[in-house]
Amino acid sequence: MTNPMLTGQPVAGTSPSEFAVEVVHGDNLEVLRRLPTGSVDLVYIDPPFGTGQVRRLETIRTGNGHRLRNGFGGRTYRFDVVSSHSYRDDMSLDEYLEFLYERLVEIHRVLSAMGSLYLHLDIRSIHYARFMLDEIFGSERFLNEIIWAYDYGGRSRDRWPKKHDNILWYAKSDRWTFNREEIDRLPYMAPDLVGPEKAARGKLPTDVWWMTIVPTNSRERTGYPTQKPLKLLERIVRASSNPGDLVADFFCGSGTTGVAALRLGRRCLVVDSNPRAIEITQRRLAEIVGSQMELGEALSVVPR
Repeated sequence: MTNPMLTGQPVAGTSPSEFAVEVVHGDNLEVLRRLPTGSVDLVYIDPPFGTGQVRRLETIRTGNGHRLRNGFGGRTYRFDVVSSHSYRDDMSLDEYLEFLYERLVEIHRVLSAMGSLYLHLDIRSIHYARFMLDEIFGSERFLNEIIWAYDYGGRSRDRWPKKHDNILWYAKSDRWTFNREEIDRLPYMAPDLVGPEKAARGKLPTDVWWMTIVPTNSRERTGYPTQKPLKLLERIVRASSNPGDLVADFFCGSGTTGVAALRLGRRCLVVDSNPRAIEITQRRLAEIVGSQMELGEALSVVPR
């Protein structure tokens, strides 16, 4: 097996000058079991949400094409599907919880003493995950439940529209990395009441994060169904890791965690079983380090 090291120039003000980039196409449980104990400094995972469905996102081009769609005012227009990305999320609840539990146990093992986990889910399974993490990490290691709130997409007619995800943050030990001064700040709602110095600096975010999803017309958009905004991952990486640390994502999807890690001078290990996810991730990371990564290339998982 080969172990490519993609080398690029560090972001201004960061170190070291070399970044290890490891992209693994395969079963994340197998990868986790091969990692040394205490070798990862920060884990963010955005696993399937237990929807019981196959998630799919299609990108279309209108104006021409062989398919028809009804639009505003009852008008009909032609379109073609330009791209279609999907992943399976159709396990039964028992299968899903067992699937998640096995991986959380291994994530706890591979975290360093100052390391922590951010687990990103939604209302379908977050309550089950909280019980599992209390058992694996200990309830005293629970730090925050972050609410990522957004206002985009469809509206329910018979209940309050669901417009947030939940992110559970747990520490490996009684000490953890939290770079308070590195976190992006928000404007005060009443800056005149806090004085010019505080107003200029801004305030720290709370555990409710208002951020838009990746818009359909954004340059950041990859077309992957569950892509998360770069701003969300950069906040997590800044706060809970240091330059040179190893940041891992075992359900990397479109690779946003890896992009955030490299932009901020961290090393990254990203894993997914979906070939299309790996292809998108490799392309995004290669743009940062200025190298090419071949789809299907065998990569070892030796952190340092």
